[in-house]
Amino acid sequence: MHIGIIGRPSCGKTTVFRALTSAAAPAQTSRAGGKGDTRVVEVPDARLQTLADLYNPRKVTPAVVSFVDPVLTGQTGTHFAASLLTLMRDADALAHVVGVFGDDANPLRDFDDLNSEVLLADLAVVEKRLERVTKDLGKMKQTELQREQQLLRRCQEALETELPLRCLPFSEDEQKILRGFGLLSSKAQLVVLNLDEDRRPNAAGLAEEFSDKLADDDVQVIIVYGQIESEMAQLDPKEAELFQQDLGLQESGRDRFIRASYELLGLCSFFTVGEKEVRAWTIPHGAWAQQAAGVIHSDLARGFIRAEAIHYDDLVASGSMAKGREAGKLRIEGKTYPVQDGDVLTIRFNV
Repeated sequence: MHIGIIGRPSCGKTTVFRALTSAAAPAQTSRAGGKGDTRVVEVPDARLQTLADLYNPRKVTPAVVSFVDPVLTGQTGTHFAASLLTLMRDADALAHVVGVFGDDANPLRDFDDLNSEVLLADLAVVEKRLERVTKDLGKMKQTELQREQQLLRRCQEALETELPLRCLPFSEDEQKILRGFGLLSSKAQLVVLNLDEDRRPNAAGLAEEFSDKLADDDVQVIIVYGQIESEMAQLDPKEAELFQQDLGLQESGRDRFIRASYELLGLCSFFTVGEKEVRAWTIPHGAWAQQAAGVIHSDLARGFIRAEAIHYDDLVASGSMAKGREAGKLRIEGKTYPVQDGDVLTIRFNV
């Protein structure tokens, strides 16, 4: 999962990035129409350690999330949004950081300002491509180009009325075309309200008020205390846990963020286990067993025969795969079996 962090200047975007990624490996700087710092963070999942205790493998591999913090110093308006579009092209979702600190804080205004710039940047891309497609159709009629033209006109109409593309229904073929453009407003969006510690007593009310005014069911809202949580992320884990308890937080900003991202994108985890490795894998809810096999390796999907599946709870309760089979908890599933969150899979294949 690849998440791009965006926000207006002075919103605390980089502070939030540090709060989410301080436990990760050092940031790697990449250049693509600007600069972006990238860090890969392990997805917290207590089930993975329980499985590791059960199998004592040589290697334990968690699922990961890649965060990108674009650095676009001195750019404003549509130039800023156009550069974001270049940097965030491959992102699965966007985390839109909105700063809520100071007496003049107006989170909805700040959100709308950047959102408008994003819509204009997307519109420029759509209009440029539409112009090219229309010109090509003037030379020869092609069914694929005609379909693309119709799709682009739908997008143009939506963007001109300030409707994000994520709010429109698209077929799988249309989604495939749009992915090639990397349009920002087509991506799932998670709003991160970056609060200072003084606003903690009223945090839930602030988030609810913002969500009500936003009135966009396709956007989720979470709260992060960027400054203090970035400091907590630098502490020893035990010290950080005590600090977190003193603040009355049930989990860290990173864990809240990743959980909300999984919900937003409709993702879940399945596991593979053995003496060599215990590993967590990320798939969309409802993905078929053959599709899950392809996440592990394309050969497993290509030569898929069957999947042996047992749920995490049943495996832990049984104590081993063999005892789970004796108890009738281990199932043989075909290609179209919808994998459930927490399933432990063994893929049988032949290529």
